[in-house]
Amino acid sequence: MNSISNSWFFEWRLAAIKNGMKDALAYRWDFLIDFFGQAIVPVGIQLILWNSIFKQNGNATFGGMSHSDLLAYTWTSLLFSQIRGGNYDFSLIEMIRTGSLSQSLLRPVGPVEFVFWRGLGDKLFTATFCFLLGTIASFFAGHSIMNLIMAMMLAILGNIIHYLFGAALAAVAFYWENAFAILMVKNMVVSLLSGELIPLSVVPEKYSMIWQSTPFYLYVYGPTQVALGNWSHATWLHHMMIGFVWCFAFAVALKITWKISIHRYQGIGG
Repeated sequence: MNSISNSWFFEWRLAAIKNGMKDALAYRWDFLIDFFGQAIVPVGIQLILWNSIFKQNGNATFGGMSHSDLLAYTWTSLLFSQIRGGNYDFSLIEMIRTGSLSQSLLRPVGPVEFVFWRGLGDKLFTATFCFLLGTIASFFAGHSIMNLIMAMMLAILGNIIHYLFGAALAAVAFYWENAFAILMVKNMVVSLLSGELIPLSVVPEKYSMIWQSTPFYLYVYGPTQVALGNWSHATWLHHMMIGFVWCFAFAVALKITWKISIHRYQGIGG
């Protein structure tokens, strides 16, 4: 009887291990497809644009940057554009719209914190994967690993800022059921002002105050400049301090908007 039980237990454990390996393998493929799938559009746009400017028009520089400088920016910014943000603020709106927020309100951790910590693991995994890719590339390009580490720190700080900002905007869902539109507009603006589509240094000087007055450049453009060695350690520290100020400002805005808006919540699904 014991041998039968042991045999059944062994087969059950073996099946569980096989299923776990299949799930892990599926997750890895999903991650890689998602990672490179999201990178195709911004990278493709930039490569076509640089080819048009330099190859077809015969320009030597664009916005003070050479063709090789722009290519280096394009491939390096790819690492940090994957760390930026996420759609966790959309999850908050969906929870409000469907009434599933009621379950989160019963947890020891608030819904905003719960959604953030639930998604942080994926972003940290992505950051680790991007750091490994960047480390390999640094050996061939001759870039500093310390600069890459500092760039990753700035990118993760940008991720936190992005979530705080998006979560504060998500409070609009307490007043408007179709609040997804606001977050979609926010993401389009962020894609442009973060340096994901084009390096912000090519923006004319008279318009540079537009992106400098927002925290969005800390998401992609700033980390890319640090990784490429274009920002000194003192400059990096300066922008890290700016990032912490933005974090505090958005954390206060988030607390106020949710404290006021949640009184309108009725827990009725859409």
